[in-house]
Amino acid sequence: MRLLFVCVENSCRSQMAEAFARMLAGDGVQASSGGSRPSGVVNPRAIESMAEVGYDLGVHRSAGLDEVPPGPFDAVVTMGCGDACPYVPARRREEWEVRDPKELPPAEFRAVRDDIRRRVAALLADLGVAPGAMAAGAGGPPGA
Repeated sequence: MRLLFVCVENSCRSQMAEAFARMLAGDGVQASSGGSRPSGVVNPRAIESMAEVGYDLGVHRSAGLDEVPPGPFDAVVTMGCGDACPYVPARRREEWEVRDPKELPPAEFRAVRDDIRRRVAALLADLGVAPGAMAAGAGGPPGA
């Protein structure tokens, strides 16, 4: 199962969604993320927030969509990039209305993180992806 999560900067929302897909599905998915206008850095607050749930987002990097392995994907999820998100071939496409947390206070940032986790879990269940071998609170990307 190949999943792609997209937001504008690829520094917060799409990074967290990719991480949760890896955490929740383990080897059951190949998760990637990219940005329509990548910032070049993963937001330090996203790194800190994901560390709270046991994931090392510090080993990720902000990437543009041209750096993402080519499609097609089983699902592409966009978050807040609207028309700035180019078309990426996928069996399924979703637009999630998820607030950009980068300027939010810590409690609201965590609420966005937890909302993304719930959405990723629901997407995986809807796609028939069984919970993976990785514990829900452990790890980082393969090779980390």
